[in-house]
Amino acid sequence: MWRELIAKSHPDHEFRPATSEEQLTAAEARLGVAFPAALRDLLRETNGACGEYSLGLVWPIERIVKDNLEFRSFPDFRDLYMPFDPLLFFGDAGNGDQFAFVILNGAVQRPDVFVWNHEDDSRTWVAPDLERYLEWWADGRIKT
Repeated sequence: MWRELIAKSHPDHEFRPATSEEQLTAAEARLGVAFPAALRDLLRETNGACGEYSLGLVWPIERIVKDNLEFRSFPDFRDLYMPFDPLLFFGDAGNGDQFAFVILNGAVQRPDVFVWNHEDDSRTWVAPDLERYLEWWADGRIKT
């Protein structure tokens, strides 16, 4: 399902080999958060998806872990931004802004997608779920 959706809405896409269940479980353990079902399903079909100009529509599992850990622990960010612990970053706009789910009580409990603006530290709702995020990013309804 996810490969078809991405191929349809992002013709210049690039897929990767699927993520294993073991990789997903290990990533969730390292980040201390249960991923939303839609993200887990997408990663089981393809370990992330790049769009035009290598845009990180959905990052590979390794980058999801790496970037989230870095944002949560980088000392200088504590003086510049609100905490990143309640966000699960999974993609980027190519301009420094990043897309995320909101974490509450150790899990992503709602499917909504937000964008974090790196210039003003705002966190703005952009889509009701991962599927709409991919569609709306492709058709220009999401602007950063």
